Amino acid sequence: MLQTQNRLLQREQRTQQTDLARQQRLGLQAPTAAATATAAAAAARAAERGRFAERFREQASAQTQAALVARQSGWAPRQAWRHRHPAVFVAWLGPVFWPYAYSDIFDYTFWSYAYEPGYWAYAYDDFVDTVFWGGDSPYAAYASINPYDYPQAGGGSRARQRASVSPQTLQQLCGTPDKGVTAWPLADIARAVRPTPEQRALLDQLKTAAANAAGVFKDSCADTYALTPPGRLRAMMNRVSATLEAVKIVRPALENFYNSLSDEQQARFNALGPNVGDRSPPQQQASGEGCGDPKSGLTQLPIQRIEAVLHPAGKQKEALDRLSEATAKGVEGLQAACPNDVPLTPVGRLEAMQRRLEAMLAAAKLVEPALDEFYATLSSEQKARFNTLQQIAGP
Repeated sequence: MLQTQNRLLQREQRTQQTDLARQQRLGLQAPTAAATATAAAAAARAAERGRFAERFREQASAQTQAALVARQSGWAPRQAWRHRHPAVFVAWLGPVFWPYAYSDIFDYTFWSYAYEPGYWAYAYDDFVDTVFWGGDSPYAAYASINPYDYPQAGGGSRARQRASVSPQTLQQLCGTPDKGVTAWPLADIARAVRPTPEQRALLDQLKTAAANAAGVFKDSCADTYALTPPGRLRAMMNRVSATLEAVKIVRPALENFYNSLSDEQQARFNALGPNVGDRSPPQQQASGEGCGDPKSGLTQLPIQRIEAVLHPAGKQKEALDRLSEATAKGVEGLQAACPNDVPLTPVGRLEAMQRRLEAMLAAAKLVEPALDEFYATLSSEQKARFNTLQQIAGP
């Protein structure tokens, strides 16, 4: 991988030198070294600002490093909990986007405090980042820390790498996600609320809905990497669509069961959760303006990077402008669903989950035609550069 990245970087540097020589022949003033360094520093800062997870950057270093380990390792929620760490959003496991979507959706519904506070904010960042940069980019790094500060044996830093995955793991993720309904805390719920016979029947209906929801994930996993931006976008759309369908299957059954409970039973239901150290409800992390602030780091930086690497002109530039506009509109939709707080009941959390999934899918549907149009205008060489943009992006 390192050799490939070096070759790509050398190729880009040669292209930049060619552009510089052409500018000099045309009598254009070449940028100074200081100006180049300033632009690079500005790009790095832009990658960190204007992101959904920006407001979580002030967390304690130990917490952010633990979350980074969980993401880099590709840990499922229960793996993180075994290490006494909150679960985090894992964007990719091998070729699969959102590998733990099933467990994330329903575990988060039952005990949101067992998840890292910025869970949904990072999901939005990764959703947008992956279209342009892919999973190996420093721009797609965990947003609570400087993306260029990853420790590495022998010094230096490195970009985040995808966690390795076996065919058996992929088969389980797709065929029986998180071991299906056995992952649901149905026995814990029954012990906590002590359901009446009528409530027990509703709980059985919830169990059936959980099994049906698991079934919709069987065809939503890819077994090979999507190597192009349009391919990555469609892989994401496939997983988000399956997750949204699963939520719609389970939500009525959960609402019927929860609404049948007494106030005391509901309080016991709300108190369920694994032992991850801190059992207090998640607190507001920042002011309400956090989600509404412009997300320039998500929308401007990739477009600027594409222009610098691909040098689009004519119809290509017009198509890129339309892609930029579609991306900005998609991010606006994500902002409207961005979580400023966490609902206190399982029913409320699943409802919020559905709204956020709908926002992600709507954003993808806005971007897809513009991305396809722009990609179709590119030459084979430009497509190759765009496909590997995530590997060589950086100041």
